[in-house]
Order: sequence, then structure tokens, then C-alpha cells
Amino acid sequence: MLTYVSKFLCGSDSKIKIVSLHMADNNKLIIITAPSGAGKTSITRHLMKTFPQLAFSISAATRKPRGTEKDGVDYHFISMDEFKDKIQHNEFVEWEMVYEGKYYGTLKAELERIWQQNKIPVLDIDVKGAIHVQQQYPETSLSLFIQAPSVDELKKRLESRGTETAESLAARINKASYELSFKDQFNKLITNDDFHRACSEAEGIVADFIGQ
Repeated sequence: MLTYVSKFLCGSDSKIKIVSLHMADNNKLIIITAPSGAGKTSITRHLMKTFPQLAFSISAATRKPRGTEKDGVDYHFISMDEFKDKIQHNEFVEWEMVYEGKYYGTLKAELERIWQQNKIPVLDIDVKGAIHVQQQYPETSLSLFIQAPSVDELKKRLESRGTETAESLAARINKASYELSFKDQFNKLITNDDFHRACSEAEGIVADFIGQ
């Protein structure tokens, strides 16, 4: 966005220059983050159905699709080489190796695509990535941290998925415990002990943010 605006400012129409800069400064975005298993994806889906002004920001990922996941819908599934090439060309707002050999990131082009539709991007991303995005858009972003009632409850939820080995489950629990230490760095904290209540709370927060 900054590159786009700086190029635009080289033009001769001063009125257009001012409007473009104003639009760049006021593009809102919503960041939803949580330890794995806390329920952020389900809450995100609920918000997407509730507010037509929102658009889901599709993250890039180097892992393979799971179950019914589709490329370009759930994630942009790309190769490790392609991901690293995009890092080299500074094409990500944020990126991280979330687990060993598995990279995730938010493409700048994805946010631009949504803003050009006059909608608000919703980022369902990892905690470290969420902190990084929030630091870049401190005045125009809303960040929600979703937590389970306890680490024990989080473990039960992950076990119920039936997709984890003993090793991967232990890694996720350790990572979740670490991520919980960052919860106070976000705008709002929602405890997902009752899904319907958590969705209602998230609805109210988002409605205030988008001015509805």
C-alpha cells in the first residue's frame, strides 16, 4: 500500500493524491487469533455469515490440504520454494514457520484485493503473525484473542479431532501454553467456554468496530 501511494503521489492531480492517501490510512482490518483448538475458526465463520461487509483473508500455506479443504478457498496452498520466493520479494504482511517445515503467511495482495472491493479483511491467523499485523496497522485494526477455558479443555478439543499423533498433540499444547502469555497484547479477549455466548460477544465487538 505504501509503495502504491508513493507512486500515486508522483502524479499531477493534487486532489486525487489526497483522497488516495486518506483511503490508504483508513482501510480497516480484523485480526482473529488463538491457540490451536480454541475455536477461532468457528467464530470467524459465524462473523462472516453475520456481517456482509467482511471478507475472509485467505492465507498462504505450504502444507497439504486436509479433508475437504480447497485451494484458493481455505488457503492458497503453495510449495515451499514458491513461499520462500515470495518472502524474498517482500510479498507478505506477515509470515511464520508455525510448525517445523510448515509455513503460513498473509499476502499483501490478498488484503489489497479485499480493500478494492470496499470490504474489511478478516485474518484468521497465528498469534505471532497477529501481533506483527497489529503492529503495522495499530490505528485501523481490531484484534480478538480467543481462548479456551483451560489448557486441559484445549487438549480435549484437540484430541477429539482425531487428527493428532501423541507427538503433534504435545507440540500443540506446549505452543498453546506459550501463546496464552501474549493474550493481553490484543484489543479484546474472548473466552470460548460457551460457543453461542462467545459468538454473541464477538458480534458486539465487531459491530462497534465497523460502525453498525
